[in-house]
Amino acid sequence: MWRNRNVWIIISGEFIAGVGLWIGIIGNLEFMQERVPSDFVKSLILASGILAGIMASPLAGRMIDTYRKKTILLCSGFFRIISVLFMFIALAADSVAWMVVFLIAMQLSAAFYFPALQAAIPLIVKENELLAVNGAHMNAGTLARIAGTAIGGSLLLFLSLPMLYLCSIFAYILLFIFTFFLRIDENPGRAGQKADAKKERGFQEVMPAIKSRPAILMTLIIVLMPLLMIGGFNLIVINISEIYGDPSVKGLVYTTEGISFMLGAYFVKKISARRSPFAILGFFSLLMSLGEILLFFVHFKILLFLSFVLFGFSIGCIFPTAATIFQTKMPKEYHGRFFSFRNMLERIGFQVVLLGTGFLLDTIGLPYMVLIYGSLSLLITVLFSAKLRKTGAKREAGMLRF
Repeated sequence: MWRNRNVWIIISGEFIAGVGLWIGIIGNLEFMQERVPSDFVKSLILASGILAGIMASPLAGRMIDTYRKKTILLCSGFFRIISVLFMFIALAADSVAWMVVFLIAMQLSAAFYFPALQAAIPLIVKENELLAVNGAHMNAGTLARIAGTAIGGSLLLFLSLPMLYLCSIFAYILLFIFTFFLRIDENPGRAGQKADAKKERGFQEVMPAIKSRPAILMTLIIVLMPLLMIGGFNLIVINISEIYGDPSVKGLVYTTEGISFMLGAYFVKKISARRSPFAILGFFSLLMSLGEILLFFVHFKILLFLSFVLFGFSIGCIFPTAATIFQTKMPKEYHGRFFSFRNMLERIGFQVVLLGTGFLLDTIGLPYMVLIYGSLSLLITVLFSAKLRKTGAKREAGMLRF
C-alpha cells in the first residue's frame, strides 16, 4: 500500500490542506469572537454555509458519478482557493456578511470535493487495504487539525488575521498542485459526457440501494450519532475556554481529542481482523456516549480531558470502520451519489446540532447540554441494539459479540 504513489498524494494533500483549513478556522473563530457576542448568532452564521452545501449535494452526487473524479477534485479545489478571497474582503470591510459569503463558497466546494475523494479512494487501492487507507487519511486530517490549530493560535500572537488567511490559501494551492499528480483508474465512458439515464435520477436510485442493504442503513444511523458533539465542537471549545478564562485551553482540547482520534484509528486497524465491524461500531458508540456524559463535569480539568480522550478514541474507531463499510458494501456505480447523500445527511445534522448547540449554550449552559447529548446518544445506541436483537438483523450484520 505504501508503495502506491496515489496513497501518498492523498495523505500528504490532506495534511497540507487540513493545516490550511484549521488555520482558517482559528481565524474565523477570532473574527466572530470579536464581533458576535451571542453563541446562537455564531451558530447561525456557521449554519449559512452548511445550508448551501446541503442544497448542492444532489447535483454533486450526479456529477461525481458522471464525470471523472479527478476533474471534480481539481475544479472544487480551485473554487476553494477562490473562496478565500471573500474572507479578505470581509476583513477589509470589517463585514460579517462577507464572511457568510466566504463560508457559503467554502461549503459549496466541500460538497463536491469530499464525496469525490471518498469515491476515488476505492479506485486507487485494493479492497483489503481500504481500512488502513481510510484510517491513515483520517489520521492525516486529525494531525493537520492539531498542527493547524497550534500554528493558527501561535500566529495570532504576532501576525494579523489577513496573514492567517494568506497561509490558508497557500495550503489550498499546494493541495491543488498535488491533485494534478493523482492517477485514478476510472472509465466513466466519454469524459465530459453524461452517463446512462439512471445517473440522471440522482438520489432516487440511491435510496432503494440503501434500503436493500441493511448493513449500510445501520451504519448510516450509527455514524450520524457523533454529530451531536462534532456539529457544535467549535462553539463547545470556545465555551470551555471562557469557563476557564484561558484561551490556551482551546488548543489543549483540540490536541487531546486529535491525538486520541489517531490512537483510535490505529487501534481499530489492529482489531478489525478479529471483530465484526458492526460490533466495533456498537461498542465504541457506547464508549463515545459515556465520554459525552463525562463532559458534564467540565469544571474538573482531569475529567474534562478524559472526556475528550474517550470521545476522540471512539470516533477514531467508528469513522474509518464506517467509511470502509460504505466503500465495500455499496456498488461503485453509486459511490458519487451515495457519498453526496451521506454528505447531505451529515450537513443537515450539522446544521440542526449547530443551531441547537448555540441555543442551549445560551440558555442552559454547557454541562446540561452535554448531559442531554450524551444521554440521547446512549439511548439511540441501546434502542438500536435492542431492535437488532428483536428483528434478527443482528445475525445478518454479523454483530454477534465484541
